[in-house]
Amino acid sequence: MQLSVIILNYNVRYFLEQCVLSVQEAIATLDAEIIVIDNNSSDDSCIMMKERFPDVRLIQNKENFGFPKGNNIGVKEAHGKYICILNPDTVVAEDTFTQILAFAEKQHNLGIVGCKLIDGTGQFLPESKRGIPTPWVAFTKIFGLYKIFPKCTLFNQYYAQHVFENETGKVEILVGAFMLMERNLYLELQGFDEDCFMYADDIDLSYRALRDGKNNYYFHETTVLHYKGESTVKDEKYMKRFQEAMTFFYQKHFRKSLFFSIFIKIGIVFFSFAKMFQGKPKDKPRPESYVLYSSDVKLSEKLAAIFENKVVVFNFKKEKMVNSWLLLKGKTVEIILDNQHVSFGNCIKIIESLKDKRITFKIFPKNTNFIIGSNSRNDRGQVVKIE
Repeated sequence: MQLSVIILNYNVRYFLEQCVLSVQEAIATLDAEIIVIDNNSSDDSCIMMKERFPDVRLIQNKENFGFPKGNNIGVKEAHGKYICILNPDTVVAEDTFTQILAFAEKQHNLGIVGCKLIDGTGQFLPESKRGIPTPWVAFTKIFGLYKIFPKCTLFNQYYAQHVFENETGKVEILVGAFMLMERNLYLELQGFDEDCFMYADDIDLSYRALRDGKNNYYFHETTVLHYKGESTVKDEKYMKRFQEAMTFFYQKHFRKSLFFSIFIKIGIVFFSFAKMFQGKPKDKPRPESYVLYSSDVKLSEKLAAIFENKVVVFNFKKEKMVNSWLLLKGKTVEIILDNQHVSFGNCIKIIESLKDKRITFKIFPKNTNFIIGSNSRNDRGQVVKIE
């Protein structure tokens, strides 16, 4: 078997459904499997999986074991040469795995491969590629020096700015939302460290792969949509776990002086508060108009009744994108992408190419009864039922 896609779920039922749909499309030409591990969700995620995807392997944990142990459980059951750790709040393109596997097969001494991630508004997620958060690198991140001096190598290592967004290259740290590697390497590294409940686990695994002499890569030729804020509400519990995670990483890999320890604790608290503050989403104004990328007129009528507003139909297959710009120009618009007529890959391309502060995006996954999306990388996302 070529690939096992490991998806750890916790209370994101609708995002999980969309994710699995996109992965099924992406592995259609591969010898591959999907393994979903549920960390004792209180929503109907497991019921949905059994009804909608009876052929997908579902592992139901009786408690929330956290990110590392949950994924480790899934990998133990995997049969693929490669595994992909994938967040449930992601959407992959139809060619994501064929492209990244072809790249991986050409590499020597391969460690972990990550890819280009964008949020639900089309903005690039800089954590797609990062450097080792040594004390100095952490300092430049905590105090925003990488933003003040973006072209200075001394200050721009946290987000691996030596490799551009649209450039493939070696990096040190990758994000757990999408990590592809050989299963044997994962097992040699003993997987994610279960002493870390969440947040520093991907840094730790990436770092251990480097210490094992492997090469980690950022691969830009496929883009994955990651509704980043959906998996975590940035509240007091989040702040506490984030502090614990960073303390775990530094104590494990950077045992230093008392001064270093005090600095790190101050920095972690500062950074945690900054994260928590960033996590409070700003309310966006209600869209002035809605545009449906589809050829389904009846769907536009249903949506118009739900939104109590006219929904303009844009036939993606017949009209040029420039015509879409004319529909959107100068307005606060919500674009709804009908996956029955627009592939997941094209949905991602449209979101990335039309990104604008005045535009929000939702996807209507094929054979479902909801539209789904996120207006901010920091909020929980939105789901609208269509009866």
